[in-house]
Amino acid sequence: MDFMVSTVDMGLFCIFLLVLLCPFFIKKVEEQLEAFLFVMGVSAVTIANAWHLELVIEAVEEPIMKGIVPAVLVAGLIFYYGRSHAKRIMDVLLDKIPLKILVFLIVVILGLSASLITAIIAALVLVEVVSLMPLDRNTKIKLTVVACFSIGLGAALTPVGEPLSTIAITKLQGPPYHAGFFFLLENIGVYIIPGVLAFGILSAFIVGKKTDVKETDIFARGGDTLRDVGIRGAKVYLFVMALLLLGSGFKIIIDTYLIHIPAMILYWVNMSSAVLDNATLTAAEIGPSMDIFQIKAILMGLLVSGGMLIPGNIPNIISANKMGITSKEWARTGVPIGLVAMLVYFVWLFYLH
Repeated sequence: MDFMVSTVDMGLFCIFLLVLLCPFFIKKVEEQLEAFLFVMGVSAVTIANAWHLELVIEAVEEPIMKGIVPAVLVAGLIFYYGRSHAKRIMDVLLDKIPLKILVFLIVVILGLSASLITAIIAALVLVEVVSLMPLDRNTKIKLTVVACFSIGLGAALTPVGEPLSTIAITKLQGPPYHAGFFFLLENIGVYIIPGVLAFGILSAFIVGKKTDVKETDIFARGGDTLRDVGIRGAKVYLFVMALLLLGSGFKIIIDTYLIHIPAMILYWVNMSSAVLDNATLTAAEIGPSMDIFQIKAILMGLLVSGGMLIPGNIPNIISANKMGITSKEWARTGVPIGLVAMLVYFVWLFYLH
């Protein structure tokens, strides 16, 4: 099918490049990533001429109504007041369980349980647990990124886990699939559960020996004041709003180009979910007219690539904000792991199907 590229399309493509590249090359953007993405989201909606009252209301309400910001604030307060108890529990676990085994269990349990406790809660637990581990900062960053891949995958097993799975079930609940609560578990669980286990094994290899606790004191104190809890909630609010606006602005591109691409190519094109909201892409790409193989390929492409960069998934956003991880630091681990995982799943889906 031939398409005529309009000035609107070119403008949106430029915004996509800015969102993708600026956090890596402009320090000020990296320091104020939430504000930058919000400005880009507003620009995308303006260029696409997509402003309407419902969108404004949704952008203002969604971070609250979806429970993201309340969960961040409540969990932040719980961990703030219960940190000393959590540290004692962690010390006991570290005394009784080898570090590598403990890390494996944490990554796998949080990944699989995210489908029930939500990816948000799983990510909040993750950052608190990782911050208490006797590891150097670089190892903590790698561990956090790998664990977020696990959480992002595992949360998709039920419609409770994350917006992507909720939207997929909603879109497929009518004929011919009549998708229910266990639809995703039954159809893509065979890909997700081994993936969660694989990320658990990878995390065990990442962690080395325990480091001196003094080396981790500064990093562990990140976000350890009530003021930090409030600021973190505000930043997550702005981040979620920005992603919603970006998704709405880019909807015209998705509707015009992406939905016409064959599944094998769309699988790789969906790496754009590392920057855009994968829930928006799911809403645009998934439909009951597709066969189940196309649906599986699209969902797995979105889920795996969502861990590559910070904006790709809510767990990434929460974890990076709490742990003080920059876009470069995240990409240094997330992009190579994501590309390898994408290649493995590509072979699995399209050649071993």
